[in-house]
Amino acid sequence: MSVLSSNSVFTSLLQNGPFTVTKEIKHNGHFSAQTRQWVKCLQQDPNNRTKYRALRGQLFEFLAVNNIEEIDELMVNSALRQQRSERAFHLLGNMFGLEGNLNEIKDRVDEYARTADEVIHSIKGKILAPFASYIESTNEIEVINNPVELLIIMFNGKYHQKARFEARRKIILMTLAGSIDQRERETEIKNKFSEFLSFLNGYVWSPNLTIGEYAPVFLHSKHNLDDYYCNEVNVVPPHKIKSIEPAPGEKLTLIKRRSFTVGKKKIPIYVSIRKKPQAAKVLKLLRKNEKNPGIAVDDELGLMGVLDSFSDIKTFQQHLTHSASKANSLMVLEDISDTLIDDSQYGGTATGSSDKTSMMKFFARLGGMRVEFIIHTNKTWLNYMFQHDVAHNEYEVKRMFDSGVIELLFPNDIFHLEHDKARDEMIKFFRKQV
Repeated sequence: MSVLSSNSVFTSLLQNGPFTVTKEIKHNGHFSAQTRQWVKCLQQDPNNRTKYRALRGQLFEFLAVNNIEEIDELMVNSALRQQRSERAFHLLGNMFGLEGNLNEIKDRVDEYARTADEVIHSIKGKILAPFASYIESTNEIEVINNPVELLIIMFNGKYHQKARFEARRKIILMTLAGSIDQRERETEIKNKFSEFLSFLNGYVWSPNLTIGEYAPVFLHSKHNLDDYYCNEVNVVPPHKIKSIEPAPGEKLTLIKRRSFTVGKKKIPIYVSIRKKPQAAKVLKLLRKNEKNPGIAVDDELGLMGVLDSFSDIKTFQQHLTHSASKANSLMVLEDISDTLIDDSQYGGTATGSSDKTSMMKFFARLGGMRVEFIIHTNKTWLNYMFQHDVAHNEYEVKRMFDSGVIELLFPNDIFHLEHDKARDEMIKFFRKQV
């Protein structure tokens, strides 16, 4: 189900739906032509009627008002606004299971607001970097973290349409950030990430290595000039790099590799270990059209490994299983997909993914954790970095646009961003960087 569909769980943010942020606010005219037309539109979809009643009830309860007109008093009465804000923080604290006094709850809600801002900053800094001036946030909204203040702005005609939309958007993103934080506290993800790193350092990597030790090497690769598909790759030690002058279609890529030991053989591996940041989790909820992080975010812990050959990959899998046993845990591999051997089609179902992508992907359940592993050879990793239609930067652009998230967060009538044109230009932009 598309995030832009009439059944989207983010209906309240859709600019082409019943909750459109209009240029002017006219909530006082109960029987105006505009109000009658809006009611007529709302009545056409029973689902939207139900959503409207639910949202209105939540809004009134949160602000402790009985109707929209009472919000006008909150706009001008700062003492009353302060009182309602303190009440609202306690309500949020109970909803998200936050412990502590009022100031501690405020601090946590401030974190949710910073995550909401970071969602927009992350898009502006990468996916839409050349269009940053189009999507820059309104200063007045960015500095406000109080959800009551943001809700009141949504009904304040003194604020521009863009500012009112951004206030609504920030509230929704803050709510998603709160749900993610609650989920992380319930699953103790921070502790599990620390335990995962301890498992790798204690049982997986070569015992003679110090923690964080790596050996730098260069990948000397040759690519097709039309799509930058990697045809050949060789590992070059740093002391030999001066003798290589890359020709057109050739690249030198630095990687820093750890190693693991099987018997007397030491096998090098480039590793990227990550705990998915809060802003990335919020974006994943949006892409999946889902508000429950327990359903949508299944890859909180992840490891990407790059090895020299497929035989090394098989050895690494066996080594992981044996290492888990030494750590007194069975390791079970789940949801395995493998397109490394014969370049068979990936068959990924994620929006924006390419069937040209070659990788091994699986989840490993061990030690009370479920960790996503993505494994590459040197060749498939270089394709993952540089090949047209496969490169991760392109994939990020496609999944953000094709899922409807960019249009949801930056509707054209407010931000004047032509989405199809921007999508194509960003793909060209990342290809030029290669």
